[in-house]
Amino acid sequence: MNVKDRIIEIIAEQAVLEVSDVSMSNTLEDLGIDSLGLVESIFAIEEAFDIQVPFNANDPSESEFDISSVASIVSAVEALVKAQS
Repeated sequence: MNVKDRIIEIIAEQAVLEVSDVSMSNTLEDLGIDSLGLVESIFAIEEAFDIQVPFNANDPSESEFDISSVASIVSAVEALVKAQS
């Protein structure tokens, strides 16, 4: 399974949606994911890919990790996975 598909699975699970309901252009807000759901998603992503996500839950706007859309999360995780290998 590639990074994109796994992240969409994680986000769909957090949003209690079908994978088919999640598109790359969605924001987490579109999908009804609140700040707690976001933190849980980040933990799930870290665990799934064995990476450390540079995300500050107390101040998301200060994070280097772009959570503006599903596509940006996928790109950020792909970069982290690549940097680690």
